[in-house]
Amino acid sequence: MEEFYRGFAQRARDLAEKADPFTRRRLLDLAQRYDLKSRPSGSARPLPPPRTNPPSTLFAGPGEA
Repeated sequence: MEEFYRGFAQRARDLAEKADPFTRRRLLDLAQRYDLKSRPSGSARPLPPPRTNPPSTLFAGPGEA
């Protein structure tokens, strides 16, 4: 998968060389995003910790609705 994104990044840079300034900037931004995706998963941003459920004692017994 990493090679796939690297290839897309290079294609975007190749197209940017021949594009007008507005399109060039957009293509280079796109290439940068693909470069970030092409990094090995170990260097990716870590996932947040899993959510925990509140203790069931909070919901036990009669309560107001």
